[in-house]
Amino acid sequence: MAIVDVIKYEGEPNIMAWKYPSQELGTWTQVIVNESQEVVFVKEGKVLDVLGPGRHTLSTKNIPLLSKLINLPFGGKSPFTAEIWYINKIFALDVKWGTAPAIQLEDPKYHVFIPVTSFGQFGIQVEDSKTFLTKLVGTMHTFEHDKMVKYFRGLFVSNVKNNISGYLVKKQISILEINAYISEISSELENCLRPEVEKYGVKLVNFYVTSIEAPEEDTAVKKLKDALAKKAEMNIVGYDYNTARSFDTLESAAKNEGNGSGFMNAGMGLGMGLGLGSQFGNQMGNISTKINTSNTNPTKEQDTSNTIKCKQCGCEVDKNLKFCPECGNKLGVFCKKCGAKIIEGKKFCPECGEPQIFKCPKCNQEIPETSKFCPECGEKI
Repeated sequence: MAIVDVIKYEGEPNIMAWKYPSQELGTWTQVIVNESQEVVFVKEGKVLDVLGPGRHTLSTKNIPLLSKLINLPFGGKSPFTAEIWYINKIFALDVKWGTAPAIQLEDPKYHVFIPVTSFGQFGIQVEDSKTFLTKLVGTMHTFEHDKMVKYFRGLFVSNVKNNISGYLVKKQISILEINAYISEISSELENCLRPEVEKYGVKLVNFYVTSIEAPEEDTAVKKLKDALAKKAEMNIVGYDYNTARSFDTLESAAKNEGNGSGFMNAGMGLGMGLGLGSQFGNQMGNISTKINTSNTNPTKEQDTSNTIKCKQCGCEVDKNLKFCPECGNKLGVFCKKCGAKIIEGKKFCPECGEPQIFKCPKCNQEIPETSKFCPECGEKI
């Protein structure tokens, strides 16, 4: 094989490392290195020199190590074999990364597991060609840009998961609040990842987190956001969760028609919810015993006291009852048409207007319905 006189880059623009196909060189061979490139000169796995942009002659004057490794006479002309590697040092600034699928993280503030996705971009550049070639490229003949990006993207995503989780725990903030800290998280991640890429002779030019999101359709996310919305609403109107639950209890009790005990239980619930305990509950219980459980609508002319005495046994009973719960005696006069209680002495029902005149069957004298004998003739009623 003929000895190469001039060597120049013949690879694609997206190649990060390219090995010249021929190893037949001479001390008169010239190597042309373009801007944004470096050439690594390798002999038997050892790096002899790194050449920057320009035209270089592979002579012992320019590369003194040749005389030691190849036993060439200093300043003489002789053929030899070696590897020529072109390293692309151009910036790659628009590399996208993302955590797909979502990662499961425990929200340190609300202690629920939420799926989280994170996205961003980074920029890298080969800084140390010798380290890059020996630690990352190895024995491959070419090393594409996509292959390098794929390697570092995987490295970054792995670190992003751990660092986002650690940041949440350290700051004790919710996942739903984390977007307010994206700039700070980006800086921390860049500082953390820079030493990792430097091991391979690569410089991390920049690293950005553009978004950290929890999927809106996830059940846990929906429940957490609903709870936070309710909390915000209660904070705006000025009461807490226990108070809200007490109001709900009272509302339910109010819908329980005709049930005094339901209202009393609501009073107990409200008392406990507001921290007033049994004192408030007892007060509500006393109120409930005075609730009118009948359909009677009292008029202004009725007695304002709550109890009356049974004329037969003398027991104090609720004035709205029709019969004494002790002896069964009929309490007062009631309209035969609508059943409303009639004030004693009145001739018409105050609710439906039905006449309430009672006459003695013997002498036709008007008498009160509660009378047992006619006051005129003595007839037994």
